[in-house]
Amino acid sequence: MGRMLRELPATARALTRAAKRGCTSPAGLAFALVAALAFALASCSDEEPAKRVDLTKRVEITAPGAPEGVTYAYLPQYSHAISYKRHRGLVDYLTRATGIPVRQVFPATFDEHVNMVARGEIDISFSNPFIYTRLAKLGSRVFARIVEPTGEPYFRGQIICRRDNRAIRTLADCRGKHWIAVDPFSAGGFLFALGLFHDNGIARSDFAEVAFAPGPGGSQEKVVMAVYAGTYDVGSVREGTLDLLKGRIELDRIRVLARTRAYPGWLYSARRGLDQDKVQKIAKAMFKLSMKDPEAAAILSTAGMRAIIPARDEEYAPILDLVRRLGLEDGRP
Repeated sequence: MGRMLRELPATARALTRAAKRGCTSPAGLAFALVAALAFALASCSDEEPAKRVDLTKRVEITAPGAPEGVTYAYLPQYSHAISYKRHRGLVDYLTRATGIPVRQVFPATFDEHVNMVARGEIDISFSNPFIYTRLAKLGSRVFARIVEPTGEPYFRGQIICRRDNRAIRTLADCRGKHWIAVDPFSAGGFLFALGLFHDNGIARSDFAEVAFAPGPGGSQEKVVMAVYAGTYDVGSVREGTLDLLKGRIELDRIRVLARTRAYPGWLYSARRGLDQDKVQKIAKAMFKLSMKDPEAAAILSTAGMRAIIPARDEEYAPILDLVRRLGLEDGRP
């Protein structure tokens, strides 16, 4: 049969060439093709016996599996583009240093970040300490914290207004005004400012309006832009946000009205159930990063930090105290 199949194409090509030269009529060509087929069938012999295939004998073949990776998410205080740019180098470094594929994911809002952790879709969270109070209730555990560009493992919030707004000169002038904050769960962009107002005798109800930056991601920048445009009287952002808008707006038109006290900085936590061996490998790789090494310094600086250091739950007691003073124990502002 194999010989028949090999010879049929050659026979057909020869007959086709003959037809083109007018050596045979269409009827003759058809007769010749039938004859060639009959000849090929007749040429089958016992020289090529059929082979039996035993389908009961099977071997499972599997491709070698890649190491199971982890997902990494930066709480969306900035746009996804900035989040990716700031942490891409760190994510790539962790993959190389640990041998564990680390993939950055991008929740659209603070609430979505928390919900994704609850569903097991985010393994490693880089978040503010207020959000961590919610993640801890889901079983997440802190294992690292960052040293801020200031050189301290603490950060502050800022209350801003337009420099030419003559109606606002002190915190007391904020009463009756329109306040825009980052997100109800933003630490530097809302909670710290709320605490500062509270300590100065200004309640949330004293404002004509308390609004939050609309849409997914980029909330810190949106607050600054809203104040810059004059849409809101005052805004609250985390320290360092204004530097990100250099070249985009005239920063000398924005005034920092007040700074909050310093609170424990942003942290890394691992979701409940994540393999502790992976957590330890990732933590060890993070702690090795040093500003003394040029490559590591570039990774840290781009991510907006100077180092990553070990962390414990007890270090975040000031956040829990602030939550209690503001009556936010249920985790909902």
